[in-house]
Amino acid sequence: MTTLIRTEWLKMKKYNAFWWIIGVTALSYPGINYMFYKIYEDITTTPSNAMDIAKMALGNPFAFPEVWRTTAFFSSCFVFIPAVVIIMLVCNEYTFRTHRQNVIDGWSRSQFITSKLLDVAIVSLLITILYAAVALITGYANQTRLIQDTWSQSYYIGLFFLQTFAQLSIAFLLGFLIKKAFLALGIFLFYFIILENIIVGYLTYKKFAIASYFPLEISDRILPRPAFFGKLDMEAYNKTLKEVPQFVILTIILTAIIWAICYRVNNKRDLK
Repeated sequence: MTTLIRTEWLKMKKYNAFWWIIGVTALSYPGINYMFYKIYEDITTTPSNAMDIAKMALGNPFAFPEVWRTTAFFSSCFVFIPAVVIIMLVCNEYTFRTHRQNVIDGWSRSQFITSKLLDVAIVSLLITILYAAVALITGYANQTRLIQDTWSQSYYIGLFFLQTFAQLSIAFLLGFLIKKAFLALGIFLFYFIILENIIVGYLTYKKFAIASYFPLEISDRILPRPAFFGKLDMEAYNKTLKEVPQFVILTIILTAIIWAICYRVNNKRDLK
């Protein structure tokens, strides 16, 4: 396992696109959170009785402990950025025939897929560290007094990692099956940004329960909307929070199925 991790890390750190993507992500996470923070600040600093009441009711979603949930939700909107590098990494294996060379050099077919799983895990970990850093900095910047439960919602770090790993696994599956980077990227981005959102939105509007069980939507639901959104409809918000454990389990099951498919297909596939 250590050898696989070292080998994959050497591949990634020499891959310029990897660092470009990490750089873009490092800019997008604080950027999206700062944008929504300014919106919140503009709304709550408007001098009026209504705004004072709203601020008291909603609290500050960018202060501890709520900042863990708030930044997780907004940062998760950009999972498609690291998905680009995941798809390119797996497709490059087939473009440059390195997958076949690895097997010739003594790797088993299962080790090849395990190495790709480690790629996804490493990228997910790096992205999660970026999110945690943004949450910490944002939280401390908005902390006006000592708060005892600063870390009470830090479990969102784990949920964020799980969601990122799950959605990058879907991206990997597409790249693995299609083997053509631009085609796989096009399909993933179209599905991620447009298709599933339209389908889920329509089914939700029609009140079909199946809307919650699409591949990306399942893991999306482990990171609920920030409290200041949710408090506009407390009943629906509380229901969303109660459903998180259910969707955590479903996310783990779906991700396990994805990797099981990858292992099985790779064991049957010709080394071309």
